[in-house]
Amino acid sequence: MARRAIRTDRLIAVLGLTVLVLGVVALWFVAQGSGAGFTEEPASRRVLRQAREQLGRTAEVRLIEPGRGRVVCGYVAPGRGGRPVGFISRPNRMLLSHDPLNAEFRAMMSADCPDFPEPPGPRPVVTRP
Repeated sequence: MARRAIRTDRLIAVLGLTVLVLGVVALWFVAQGSGAGFTEEPASRRVLRQAREQLGRTAEVRLIEPGRGRVVCGYVAPGRGGRPVGFISRPNRMLLSHDPLNAEFRAMMSADCPDFPEPPGPRPVVTRP
């Protein structure tokens, strides 16, 4: 029996075509926005999720102020009528003003949210009609 060998030229052409097709498919997924990991959670949802992880499921957001870049600053309370605490929220971390890293909180606050307002009263900022 004669041994059939794949010619090198044909192999290069098939592999090149495969790479081109995969590149077009990947580009199409990115353009459609359906690629995994390409969507970012909205800041308001991220803050509420992070607050509930740290303060409990009754935590509520009192105030959200945009900071520099993807940083968001504001106030959260552990529940209805609770005393609000300042926070700095980054996509992967939330730092509260009453955490042990108070010096780090103040440094981040002055760098990322220089016009941060005073804490609000015991009522939520957003009221329902």
